[in-house]
Amino acid sequence: MNDKIDQTNGETLPTELDSVASSRKRDHIELAFNSQVASRQLDDRFYYEPLLSAHPNPKHWESFAFVRKAMRVPIWVSSMTGGTELAYTINHNLARACREFGMGMGLGSCRALLYSNERLADFDLRPTIGEDLPLYANLGVAQVEQLLERDELWRAQELVDKLRADGLIIHVNPFQEWLQPEGDHFNRPPIEIIRTFLAQSNIPVIVKEVGQGMGRESLRALLQLPLEAVDFAASGGTNFALLELLRSDPQHQHNYEKLAYIGHGNEDMVNLTNELLVELGEDRKCGQIIISGGVKDFLDGYYLMNRLNLSSVYGQASGFLKHARGDYADLRAYVAAQVKGLALAKAFLRIRK
Repeated sequence: MNDKIDQTNGETLPTELDSVASSRKRDHIELAFNSQVASRQLDDRFYYEPLLSAHPNPKHWESFAFVRKAMRVPIWVSSMTGGTELAYTINHNLARACREFGMGMGLGSCRALLYSNERLADFDLRPTIGEDLPLYANLGVAQVEQLLERDELWRAQELVDKLRADGLIIHVNPFQEWLQPEGDHFNRPPIEIIRTFLAQSNIPVIVKEVGQGMGRESLRALLQLPLEAVDFAASGGTNFALLELLRSDPQHQHNYEKLAYIGHGNEDMVNLTNELLVELGEDRKCGQIIISGGVKDFLDGYYLMNRLNLSSVYGQASGFLKHARGDYADLRAYVAAQVKGLALAKAFLRIRK
């Protein structure tokens, strides 16, 4: 490497670094007026503490236990899709990213696999994600009720076994089912269906909503069950009730549109859960939460995990979906940016409570 004497202080500087410095200073001058942030634009969720940490190495995360497996980063790939040609590419790209970065994954609805293996390849992700990371199958509470009524609960176990999944996500979606033209209606309250399933099965269970979250009494009931986790699936992300409404005729949309705008956001659910932890005390049986629904990026995830007084990871769906439909390199770049951002937040940000 050629060296150059800095005439200002006599230091010997590498020529390449000197050249970059000149270019960088020129950029600073040209961009200075476009780089001002007004006080009203500041994110007031955090204290910025620039003195208390070195720059992190985002590749060196300490593994931690979540839903009986070891994850490396606290990010969950929330339930996506299956049963279409594009689902194969999406799911396998996501599983590959989980393996590379150490994330957990919930599959989209596996209903199609209860009675046929035609779409098995869309969901057969254990070889891709590996044995060490959590992978959960997924069924709607309506399908679980049907299995119970037909005395076919063995089909749920068979589903988990064929996917080599670690357990089953049961998604609870009364508004979606009501608004979906082909929707199923429940004969019993979902909490009763879930309790019966837990009593008659040894399958580990996560319970989630599908984009509108849930209120205090539903959270209270779930936290008292021996679940692996509760997945918020809060309002603010993809709302499947609204999605189904948009598939229906104009009169149906007019009649029920307001239902799609009812729900609970993540901050609301974090606050409710913290209150319930105090109220329930030793009656609380579920000890882990997946914070999902409207989590746009690593800052949202970091903030919400630190606000919640319970072991948690944060989930994303649409953010991953946008980058998982094509070449893996696009998804990899997105996930790497989220992981690096989360490491920076952990090093330099503290939560304002």
